[in-house]
Amino acid sequence: QVQLVESGGGLVQAGASLKLSCAASGRTFGTYAMGWFRQAPGKEREFVAVISRGGARTLYAGSVEGRFTISRDPAKNTVYLQMNSLKPEGTALYYCAAYYGVMSTTAGNFLYWGQGTQVTVSS
Repeated sequence: QVQLVESGGGLVQAGASLKLSCAASGRTFGTYAMGWFRQAPGKEREFVAVISRGGARTLYAGSVEGRFTISRDPAKNTVYLQMNSLKPEGTALYYCAAYYGVMSTTAGNFLYWGQGTQVTVSS
């Protein structure tokens, strides 16, 4: 069992930066690939970024490539999402999720989910 708690969301203007954090419980953090997804009102949940168990590999959605950076700190059982140059279309509830495998961009493969943290980007 893994429990995930996201934090760091907020209301910002377009062009600003935010850093999301996701704290994981349990001693098995290193056995999970960790991902970030987001869901805007009226839209389906979409993949944002994923990082491998060891942190050596990352994948990003095309819409955030070059602006967002995912990282993880095994000593703190925490995964981060640094978001730069935020755009209004980035307004969504951002979720952290854990996948018991190498890597995936498919939400259905992720076993554990946090409650989400709201990010609102004003124009």
